[in-house]
Amino acid sequence: MLKSLQTRYSVVVSGSVIAAIALLAGCNSTPSEPISGDTKAPETTAQPVASEEKISEGEKANADFQDKLSGKALLNALKQGGHVIYFRHAQTEKDYADQVKAVMGDCSTQRMLSEAGWEQAKAIGFGFRKYTIPFDKVISSQYCRAWQTADLAFGKYEKNADLNFPKAEDYTPEQTAQMKAQLTPMLTTIPTKGSNTVIVGHDDLFEAATGIYPDPQGMAYVVKPDGKGAFELIANMLPEEWAKLGDK
Repeated sequence: MLKSLQTRYSVVVSGSVIAAIALLAGCNSTPSEPISGDTKAPETTAQPVASEEKISEGEKANADFQDKLSGKALLNALKQGGHVIYFRHAQTEKDYADQVKAVMGDCSTQRMLSEAGWEQAKAIGFGFRKYTIPFDKVISSQYCRAWQTADLAFGKYEKNADLNFPKAEDYTPEQTAQMKAQLTPMLTTIPTKGSNTVIVGHDDLFEAATGIYPDPQGMAYVVKPDGKGAFELIANMLPEEWAKLGDK
């Protein structure tokens, strides 16, 4: 089950070894004296602190993903068109689940792009222009952080409510299935010949459709529709990597 941003991680609390210092008993007729500054307490060996961060299956799939194409080979494929490029919106000021209280059309109720997020979006657009990567449609969710990422990077966008979150922080199986049903048609639609389709959306919808949680913010996955209702994940890209795509 997909988890909210607020509950995705759990912290494992580690214990430490408590050492006891044994004092030698003095004579019965002599009162005990405090340990002098020259007296050393028995040394104890500190045990290693066991600390482990649990990650979800989607996060593990993201970490383990291996590019099928990279560098110039990926660039050449993108220049030929036929791909769907799914972006998780650029970095926000805070990372928390806002989908329950968010009001579409009112950015003050939503997470907003940070200055770093603005720069990420501009860097993505710079890379596309530098290498003249063709794109036709730019589809965005209705959330401000998504369409602003699209606008800063590509200068155009069309909003689509099917890219929005359900109004819940923890999703039911039915809501997860609905997110998959909403996004999958976009990932399986072949773009205009010689061009690519850009989607700017969110983490949980992509995870619902692919099993991969796209992290960090600004992460993109290059998708290749097969024309038969399925698709293949070709590569993932960080915002700063687009301007260096042809360097390798």
